[in-house]
Amino acid sequence: MEKQGYKLLIWGTGNYAEKFIENKYNGEIIGFIETNKSKESFMGKPIYDSHNIPENYDFIIVANSYATEIYNLCIQLKIDCSRMVFLYPVKNRMGFSDLQILKDILMEKNYVGYCAQYGISDYTFINEDAKTYRKLNKRPRFDIQEKYMWPIIKDKYGNAGATGTYFWQDLWAAKKIIKSGIKRHFDIGSRLDGFIAHLLAADIDVTMIDVRKFPGEIEHLNTIVDDATSLHQIEDESIESISALCSLEHFGLGRYGDAVDPEACFKCFSNIQKKLKKGGRLYISLPIGMERVEFNAHRIFYASTVVECFSSLELKEFSCTTDDKIERNVEIHKYDNDSHNGIYRFGLFYFEK
Repeated sequence: MEKQGYKLLIWGTGNYAEKFIENKYNGEIIGFIETNKSKESFMGKPIYDSHNIPENYDFIIVANSYATEIYNLCIQLKIDCSRMVFLYPVKNRMGFSDLQILKDILMEKNYVGYCAQYGISDYTFINEDAKTYRKLNKRPRFDIQEKYMWPIIKDKYGNAGATGTYFWQDLWAAKKIIKSGIKRHFDIGSRLDGFIAHLLAADIDVTMIDVRKFPGEIEHLNTIVDDATSLHQIEDESIESISALCSLEHFGLGRYGDAVDPEACFKCFSNIQKKLKKGGRLYISLPIGMERVEFNAHRIFYASTVVECFSSLELKEFSCTTDDKIERNVEIHKYDNDSHNGIYRFGLFYFEK
């Protein structure tokens, strides 16, 4: 089946689809698929709903992180998975699997990315690089031995690190807190290896509450393993500075072993305000867009809902972050109709009491 010019449908209209196109491919994109169609076209090509896919294609390239959900939907809709290429793993390597033809379709960068996802190195650059190394190496103790082979292919076309959504939100909040000059800070469930590390490096004492166990003792970090919904661990009007970055949207969904309670996050919103002293500062981030719950992962909020829920505080800043940038001082209703399509936008809220 190897040939020039495959007819391709791309399942996805977000960053993953754009990256696939940027990396180059062999064929013609005849359209895009959205699980739930939200617009008519993307990059000048028609968009098809998952329930109305045309038949005149050779392969569907699934350039979407929701690979398992898409695979299950295809089974349900009786879509031919033998002509589907899942760039990101389902549970096992599903869909079309002939590596030689895949390399022809995906071309070098996309093919290496595909192989990296599934732990495959066949038909990649590894063998050629090893052959070149053996030819050039003059140090016997550093000869390549098969028993010590450890092929890593994912880094060849990768970037020098990542500046994703968590990077921007952690940096945003940490800079504000450090600049405020406080020496003691409270946090609810934020990233230990990102945001909290920034604060600890600035010699700020952090008290962190999380329903999960912590990995061990860390200097300047005080930990409380408990449900933070009620914040009964803290006296009212006692906190000068508190944060919760991408944590409150999970409360009450049972995902992290907490009790199922549809009101849990809203109860916590209320209790945070009680715990702040006059002049206290709150830094939170939450997924924003078209309001809904995506059980049991998280909730997505209208930005205005968040502001209303913290009505006893004054909003000082509302900014947003996505995978590759931070957008400052955003109009509060700008993203009310954002359905995300797999790429989440976090609202960054800075309040004072």
